[in-house]
Amino acid sequence: MTKLQWAVIASAIGMFFILYLGCDTTPEDIKALEKSRALAAESTDINALLQEAKPALSGISSSTVLALETELEETVSDSARAEVFKRLASKWYELGQPAISGYYAQQVAELLGTEESWSIAGTTYTICIQQSQEQKIRDFCTGRAVQAFESAISLNPEEIAHQVNLALAYTSSPPPDNPMKGILMLRDLNQKAPDNVLVLNTLARLALQTGQYSKAVERLEHALELAPGNSNTICLLAEAYQGNGEAEKGKAFEEKCRSLTR
Repeated sequence: MTKLQWAVIASAIGMFFILYLGCDTTPEDIKALEKSRALAAESTDINALLQEAKPALSGISSSTVLALETELEETVSDSARAEVFKRLASKWYELGQPAISGYYAQQVAELLGTEESWSIAGTTYTICIQQSQEQKIRDFCTGRAVQAFESAISLNPEEIAHQVNLALAYTSSPPPDNPMKGILMLRDLNQKAPDNVLVLNTLARLALQTGQYSKAVERLEHALELAPGNSNTICLLAEAYQGNGEAEKGKAFEEKCRSLTR
């Protein structure tokens, strides 16, 4: 993946996901146990995913992947390996394999240990959850998305975007024993930061998905007061007004949305 392509994945973070966990005070031994349990629940692994994906590659793509894998084997320093992992993550993302892309993005994060790299890994895994129809792949990506966002939060507990991303990972793949976990996280975050536009937009988007148009309108109108030029708010309002039976307002905001996204 080029630097631009890597940046595209990074930019998805702002649009995608986030939550509130506060400071990470979990002892390291407990964290290690939790990670071990999460990975043990996976019904597939990276080797199986690669074995399934590689036969479908074109000759050019297969050669590119092989060249990157060979380069990785010959690379020693962590900084150089991180760059190769980035290119592998970008290539597999380009090939429509976010699970594999997420794995390589996770390798970058484990080497660099930055909140941005962990957030990129988590975002890529969340894209995997949203796009995949196979439960084994969804399981593979779910636990890893959560771990990645929790790592980002532990590095910067005050960054609301990481917190929203974690909540969205849970809404994309709800825990069987707590299906409302992601929504409750977002509501809790909204109580703590009632004027945060990202949180308001995220809750509104989820309300639209469940047909709660009046609730979406209420949140979005508040967001618009706080940030009148926010394109996400404006475009979401177009859908919200139309769904709420306010066709004239919906049409007006649809035109505004088009002008902002041209």
